[in-house]
This record gives sequence, C-alpha cells and structure tokens, in this order.
Amino acid sequence: MATPDTNLGLTILLAEDNPVNQMVTGKLLEKLGCHHVVANNGLECLKRLKDDQFDLILMDCVMPEMDGLEATRRIRASSSHCANIPIIALTASAMESDRQTCMNAGMDDYADKPIDMGRMKTLLTEWAQRINPES
Repeated sequence: MATPDTNLGLTILLAEDNPVNQMVTGKLLEKLGCHHVVANNGLECLKRLKDDQFDLILMDCVMPEMDGLEATRRIRASSSHCANIPIIALTASAMESDRQTCMNAGMDDYADKPIDMGRMKTLLTEWAQRINPES
C-alpha cells in the first residue's frame, strides 16, 4: 500500500517479458502509488497504447516478438495521442553506448536492472512532476 508521500498517482504501462521482473517491478510501482498494466512484448505494448491511456511507459529493451527499441521507434513515429508519452528504458546493459542507443530510439530516460527502489522512486517522482506540474 502506498503511503501519502509516495502516492505518485501515475498510470504506467510496464513492457516487460520476464514474469519475475513483472512481479518485482509491479510491487515496486504499487508501493509508489502507481497503477500499472503489463505488456509482455513490444507488440502487446503497441496494442495496449491503442486501447488505454497511460502517463508513462517503462520499456524493457530486450523482449521477444518486438524489442523495446523497435516499439519505441514505432510509438515515436505514430501520429496518435501516445507519440509523446514519456518512455523510460529498463535494461541490464549499463554501458554508456547502450544508454545512447535507447535515447537514439526515442526513449526519454534510462533505468538499470536490477531495479533499485530508491532510484526508481526518484526517477518516477521527477517524471510525475513533469507530467503533472501542479500536483
């Protein structure tokens, strides 16, 4: 359950294929007061974006069927309402070149795996303030 100081109130699309990572990240998001929906790959992510509204996407970079980089490129190239949604890369690749690859694909930020609770709280708090500056 979220405490008042961590109730970020974001609706997040979690694009992640690993069930353990889905569970761990989902619990972390709940603790931060965020609602989340899971997409198991990039194709599911694109479908979810057509069906629902999200404040932000947490995008795994390596997924089957369509990876996070290609999904991000397609989101950015679309003319839909989701073309400008913030996308945060989730990846175990921590090299600067990997970060740059994510940014070049159109992602807005970057978080290393395994996910650190403190880092994710800081990151999502910053994005929540950008998304809803009056809150």
